[in-house]
Amino acid sequence: MSAEAATLSSGMRINWTRLIALFTGIGLFIVIYYSPQWPDAIDPAGKAFSLSVQGKGAIAVFMLAGIWWVFEVVPIGVTSLVIGITQALFMIRPAKEAFNDFMDPAVLFIFSCLVIGLVFTKTGLTKRLAYKMLGAIGEKTTTIYLGIYLLITVLTLIMAHTAVAATIYPLLLAVISLYGEGDKPTRFGKGLFMGMAYVCGAGSIITLLGSARAIVALGFFKEMTGVDTPFFTLTYYMAPVGLLMVFLLWVFFVVFFKPEKSTIPGLRERVKELSANLGAITRKEILSLVIIFAAIIFMSLQVTIPALRKIDKTAIILVATVLFFVFNILDIEDLELIPWNIVLLFSGAMSIGFCLWQTGAAEWMAVNWLAMFKNAHWLVFVVGVAFFVMILTNFIMNVAAIAIAMPVALVISKYLGVDPMVVMYACLVTAGMPFVLLVGAAPNAIAYDSKQFTSGEFFMYGCLASVILIAVTTLACYVIWPLMGMATLLKAM
Repeated sequence: MSAEAATLSSGMRINWTRLIALFTGIGLFIVIYYSPQWPDAIDPAGKAFSLSVQGKGAIAVFMLAGIWWVFEVVPIGVTSLVIGITQALFMIRPAKEAFNDFMDPAVLFIFSCLVIGLVFTKTGLTKRLAYKMLGAIGEKTTTIYLGIYLLITVLTLIMAHTAVAATIYPLLLAVISLYGEGDKPTRFGKGLFMGMAYVCGAGSIITLLGSARAIVALGFFKEMTGVDTPFFTLTYYMAPVGLLMVFLLWVFFVVFFKPEKSTIPGLRERVKELSANLGAITRKEILSLVIIFAAIIFMSLQVTIPALRKIDKTAIILVATVLFFVFNILDIEDLELIPWNIVLLFSGAMSIGFCLWQTGAAEWMAVNWLAMFKNAHWLVFVVGVAFFVMILTNFIMNVAAIAIAMPVALVISKYLGVDPMVVMYACLVTAGMPFVLLVGAAPNAIAYDSKQFTSGEFFMYGCLASVILIAVTTLACYVIWPLMGMATLLKAM
């Protein structure tokens, strides 16, 4: 066989995994969408929640997208387009609603975070930060893991985890370039970037500044129980859990992604040389830092200053994006470098999330799941709620997952005599760590852009990490929080 014929034959080779996943997704959609009416969900009070045709259609789209995302049947951004298309074609939601979600403020927030990462790379701030950090950490690769994870954790205490991921991402690219394996995927690269995504989630649960999900949960909690949770009370209970998860994730990545090289010989000398070559910090670097940190500080102050909460955080970060172009830090060619596949990924995630919510499908699923635990031991119920939130938050915004699951869980907790506080904190732990799907959180998608791992690898190892998460949540509910003074059961009247 000639070389040309062999190349042609190789190019025509059928990818059976992709083909099976393609038709499995389509088949599941058809079976679910055209199936007869599903039974109502009944909560412990006897209230029935029916599933509409549109709600059933939302679950069908949910399953199709999940399979296609995991197996990368088509580019993940294209799967997101399919989410909007199927909603419109099968009249699950009007096209205007389905596609409006593609430009939701949350999507534009992620776009702006990607722009910030681009700024760090173009101006050289990334290299400057990376060289300083590596000079302090040293040459041992497992210690580099730990140093980066701890840096991420500290940053998530004072800024949103999405912004942390956007800031750290280019720094990790600089670290990988010094590893000496080029752009090819390595175990060290997987450990750095997947670890970044996971640790961003673990660190973000510790304070109210890490994400918006805690604010939403505390709002529901106050509305339903009348109890207001102070800023530092949340940190008091969440810090041990978040820090324990960070440590366990470090062990996890050292075990499953042990770097090919135990050290990077001569790294310290090389870093010193490269750092010296950068010269003094430039005007563009200083201006970029001023713009970025001004936006971060303003968004952080919104948590503690009620008057500032009226200003949408997306508008704030978009102002920063515009200023990068006003001051010629970025230009039109840089705009074309934005990973639009990632932006589309989150567009689709927003669309399916709102679809499940607005059609009532998410509430139907929540009641069906949580009602199974109405006669269970209190710990089984609480962990069951946390597990449901963990699954849901891998598909839709964690804020939406909290909004769907918590009201139902708090109602059922009364029947079991479970203190609502332990339910809320358990939900917050798992809502912050969607380890399974890329659409679960912005840091997941940002990490994926490194091309160091596939969505299938993220799914497989994410399932293992989720087992650790559930084990830690169980430990927190049964041992850690009670030792810290949290009640688990309501006092008998």
